[in-house]
Amino acid sequence: MCTPGENTLTYQDHFAENSSQYLEHRPQYPDELFDFITSLVPEKTLVWDCGTGNGQAALALAQRFKQVVASDINQAQLDVAPQKANIEYHCWPAEKTALLDNSVDLITVAQALHWFDLEKFYQEVKRVAKPAGVIAVWCYSLGKISPAIDKIYRDFYFNIVGEYWPMERRYIDEKYQTILFPFTRVPTPQFTLQKELTLQQLIGYLNTWSVVKSYQKQHHANPIDLIYRQLVSAWGSSNDKKIMQWPVHLICGKILPSI
Repeated sequence: MCTPGENTLTYQDHFAENSSQYLEHRPQYPDELFDFITSLVPEKTLVWDCGTGNGQAALALAQRFKQVVASDINQAQLDVAPQKANIEYHCWPAEKTALLDNSVDLITVAQALHWFDLEKFYQEVKRVAKPAGVIAVWCYSLGKISPAIDKIYRDFYFNIVGEYWPMERRYIDEKYQTILFPFTRVPTPQFTLQKELTLQQLIGYLNTWSVVKSYQKQHHANPIDLIYRQLVSAWGSSNDKKIMQWPVHLICGKILPSI
């Protein structure tokens, strides 16, 4: 049984449904991203992946750390997460865990920080982190395919469903540059996600957006229908595959000074 937290309703409303589709249609993070953040910590004993969702980041981290604790407030997402001997999944709110004091080498948050009660989460981060611990958080913003498709895609994002985005989405639009982050920042390189998609896979990806669910609940119609014909026209053959790329916005910080 998952223990509710203050942000339970918001987070679960957006991500409890269609968890398997979320796993199938979202892009994968590049190995170079995990190699970089792993290089920031002297020990590779324990990493906490908070807001793990379907466990995508946890699986990559399990290749680099002795043990991964992956937590999320949404049990439906955890139910489809990949299983591995050195990954423990827990349905915990970000702000309160059962992790031991001073036990974690690295804390990671992929595409979820903006949902948390940040002050309470950061208190928990400081409690569980080792003296040389590091926190790495990232998000990815609007992707690009081609000028013609991107124009339709951006109009959908900003004009058709723009008013239905939750308030927290602005932090992604602002590339996490305005989000609270009270740690000593570490310079980070630029990373990019990419995924090869057919038109139907793009539609599947758009259907994982929380804003599509919000629009549907209010209007009882899928807003993607409003741009479908335009996408078909701009795409070409429905069997054609195109590369979509998303910029990653990574922030890393030292949590406590080394002793």
